[in-house]
Amino acid sequence: MGIDADVLAHQALAPKTPTWAEVVRTFGTKILNKDGTVNRPKLGKIVFADEKKREALNRIIHPAVERMWMEDLEKLEHKDADGVAVVAIPLLYEVAAETNFDCIVVVGCSEPTQLARLTRKRLSKAHAHARIRAQWPLQMKMDRADFVIWNDGLLEVLHQQAETIWANFKETYHAPNKN
Repeated sequence: MGIDADVLAHQALAPKTPTWAEVVRTFGTKILNKDGTVNRPKLGKIVFADEKKREALNRIIHPAVERMWMEDLEKLEHKDADGVAVVAIPLLYEVAAETNFDCIVVVGCSEPTQLARLTRKRLSKAHAHARIRAQWPLQMKMDRADFVIWNDGLLEVLHQQAETIWANFKETYHAPNKN
C-alpha cells in the first residue's frame, strides 16, 4: 500500500477544510481561484519568495498532512499488521518525520534534471531554483537514507533499482514475501 503526502496536501487544501480556512486567513483570498480552490502556483510564488511566509504555510500544512498519513498507516496496520506500507514524503527530513519509519529510501536526481522537471511544470527557472533551495541539500538526505534511488535516467533503470531495494528490504527487515 502506498501513501503520498503530496496527494494528502492537496486534500488538506480542499475548500472549506480547516487547513484551507487557516491558509486563506493567513494569505488572504487573493490566493483563491474563482471556484474557491487554492491557486497553488500563486501561493507558491508568494511562499517561495519569502522564507517566513513559506514557514507559516508549512506550520499549517505539515501537521495536517502528518495526521492524515498517520491515520492511513493506523488503518493499514489494523487491516494487515504484517504488511508493508510505502509513504512518499518529499520533505521527510525537513519535517523531522524520519523516526516514524523502519527504512528510508531517498529518490534523487541531478540539479539540471530537477530544474528541467520543474520548468516543465511551467515554473520559471528562478522559481524552480527557489523550490530547490527551500529543501535540504540532496546529499544530506542521501547520507541519512538506508537506500538511494538515482532517478536521472531511464524508467527501466529506476524500476531495477526499486526491485533491488525491495529484495534488500525483505531480507533485512524480514518483511513478508509480498509483491
